[in-house]
Amino acid sequence: GRMMQDWIFWAALVALTIGVGAILLQAYRRGDASSDNDAALKVYRDQLAEVDRDLARAVISPPEAERLRTEVSRRLLDADRARKSAPAAGRSGKLWPTALALILAAVAALYTYDRIGAPGYGDLPLTDRLAIADQVYRDRPSQAAAEAAAPVQPSPVQPDPEFTALMEKLRAAVIARPDDAQGLALLAKNEAQLGNYIAARTAQQHLLDLMGDNASANDHAGLAQTMIFAAGGLVTPEAEKHLIRALELDPSNPLARYFSGLMFAEIGRPDRAFALWEPLLRESPPDAPWIAPIRGMLQDTADAAGIKYQLPAAKGPSAEDVANAGELSAADRQDMIKGMVDQLETRLTTEGGPVEEWAKLITSLGVINEKTRAKAAYDNAIEAFRSDDAALGQIEAAASTAGVTP
Repeated sequence: GRMMQDWIFWAALVALTIGVGAILLQAYRRGDASSDNDAALKVYRDQLAEVDRDLARAVISPPEAERLRTEVSRRLLDADRARKSAPAAGRSGKLWPTALALILAAVAALYTYDRIGAPGYGDLPLTDRLAIADQVYRDRPSQAAAEAAAPVQPSPVQPDPEFTALMEKLRAAVIARPDDAQGLALLAKNEAQLGNYIAARTAQQHLLDLMGDNASANDHAGLAQTMIFAAGGLVTPEAEKHLIRALELDPSNPLARYFSGLMFAEIGRPDRAFALWEPLLRESPPDAPWIAPIRGMLQDTADAAGIKYQLPAAKGPSAEDVANAGELSAADRQDMIKGMVDQLETRLTTEGGPVEEWAKLITSLGVINEKTRAKAAYDNAIEAFRSDDAALGQIEAAASTAGVTP
């Protein structure tokens, strides 16, 4: 089915290209080669008309008029014969460079379309894309559904027996005193470090309920981050509410801006994601944990939104930044990227998901140079959407961006 459609498409494209080239070449031969003779023909026809007018005014005699008609007609026939033979004789030497230029232009056009076009991808006007994004936004799973669908990830940290014993005591203490703010904060932090994001989210959410209106922008943004990790990388409606609250309290909050951009990228609004991420990249210190994922996605986001943009060179950290950052900030950055990509990959492979998430996974794996996994994700996505031409076009574009050869 799809291979036959592609073959028909390319056959039609080549045939049209050859046809247009032939028409241009013929116009070149006829127009340029006969221009001088066409002018001569017009002069001779005007002369014949002038003879008739002179005869009518009795300026010349009938025998003289006949002689002039015979002479002008002979010249007109000679010019017509010259016009017909001019393309073959007069222009043949200049025809080959023109033909070669047309062939090169046609080949360049076909190559360019093959590289940056989307063969087989149906029309998708802006209004349709906005409607699709709006539908994806409305159809997002709830936090509970996303957490239930998220695969269980192995713990990123292997705690020693002493730490495990301390965690058991901390959990028991929170159960005994469920409204102890300090215990909840400590539990949420340590559960998140162990990769137990649902447990961390539960503790953090209860802590914010206790804080009420006293919760800061960072409190709401931190809870949203834990909810997103617990949901396998999805920005759920519940997480979005906390992002909105964080930005209401502090419009410059970087974590809320980053994850709000991520939400727009996930639903198919790269324009909105770019508007949030580009200034955040400019304003943030180079060791901020959201810098690496933004740098990994911003160029693709701009390209998808049709925005002319060149990702700037990474800002080098100062000596003080290096001294302050240490291994912890590097680990935070790596964990934010790898953890979310791993969770997305596992969830899509086991549970499936919309084409936008598959495309995001493929490009993300390309960014972290996991070409083999990106190719596997591409193969799985092609199989899952084999009957949906529009989805296949998005997958092909993501594979091209990730440098994965189909």
